[in-house]
Amino acid sequence: MKYCKRIVIHLLILTALLCFITTLLENMQQTAKIANLLKGEDTKELLRRQQVPAELYEDMITYEEESDFSRYDYLLAHVLTEKTEKKELDAYLKLLYQYHPQNIRNMERVETAVWGDLSYFPIPLPQLENGMSTSFENSWMFERNFGGNRGHEGTDLMASVNERGRYPVLSMTDGVVEKVGWLKLGGYRIGIRSPHGGYFYYAHLNDYARDFQEGDEIKAGELLGFMGDSGYGPEGTTGQFAVHLHVGIYVEDETEGEISVNPYWVLKWLEQQRLYYQY
Repeated sequence: MKYCKRIVIHLLILTALLCFITTLLENMQQTAKIANLLKGEDTKELLRRQQVPAELYEDMITYEEESDFSRYDYLLAHVLTEKTEKKELDAYLKLLYQYHPQNIRNMERVETAVWGDLSYFPIPLPQLENGMSTSFENSWMFERNFGGNRGHEGTDLMASVNERGRYPVLSMTDGVVEKVGWLKLGGYRIGIRSPHGGYFYYAHLNDYARDFQEGDEIKAGELLGFMGDSGYGPEGTTGQFAVHLHVGIYVEDETEGEISVNPYWVLKWLEQQRLYYQY
């Protein structure tokens, strides 16, 4: 009997030891993931593209409402763990905040630059029902060939009526004009630097609302110009594609380089924040 008891005790100790080793290994794996946070280009690429299902992204917004963490925090945790439940993501984020607060602060800075100054959807609704609508899809990094193979760094808002100079284009944010004029790829474009540091880029305009100069102050909802089909050639080139507005969003990273962020989710959120215009 004593011998049997000894065997049982040894088995319990062995089981406990195995559990301890398993937990230790899991913690080591988790720590290794944390240690590699944002060091690899793959992680950064996934993060800036916001490659998550639309339903999960919408859930993350509800997570944010009752949490100290932001939707970017939840997005980051999902990218690194592939978990989807709030409880699991919260546990992981607590580890990130504990061991890598600087990286988290960098992410919060990027999030604020993208989301902190948003006010209005860039295309207002017509005051009268006239069939003038817009549509867009998540075309992030779709292949583009003009000027060499590249990924599409933006979202295109397509016009239901393919008529240049008809649809007004508004500034999504307050800010300052940083770039204006012709670009071979973007046609007539204007770039607005918002107060929190995001760069909001509007391209393929038909014309401008006024003679904008670099340094001009802009208010959210201000008329920038009208949707067109300019670009893909020397100044004045039109007709190379359908009338649309290309929206790009860029943020300077910690190395003073520039990160392009997928505007699709920003535009989805702003669909509920639309002004009305007569056009």
